[in-house]
Amino acid sequence: MSALTDLEIGETAILVALDLPDSVQNFLMHMGFVPDAVVTALRRAPAGDPTVYGIDGMEIALRRETAEAIRIKRLANSGASDPLNRKAEQIRELAEAIR
Repeated sequence: MSALTDLEIGETAILVALDLPDSVQNFLMHMGFVPDAVVTALRRAPAGDPTVYGIDGMEIALRRETAEAIRIKRLANSGASDPLNRKAEQIRELAEAIR
């Protein structure tokens, strides 16, 4: 398990847990940051913080200190350049996780 901040731009992972105060955790969960959600690092600000993440069809910018408290499980080959291959790999990983 690693932190959300460990994702490189274009990498995808499965969200495992949020180690945040209840008020922040509840806010993020309402926006889709729930266990087993697929999250992708989309882009970073020029200074490196915040980072924009894609989750449940939304783009959400998180500061490093918040993203460090979000635990993820990396998907194999999530940095693949072809978006269709990346999506297919996500689906395979999710199907295996459900079994």
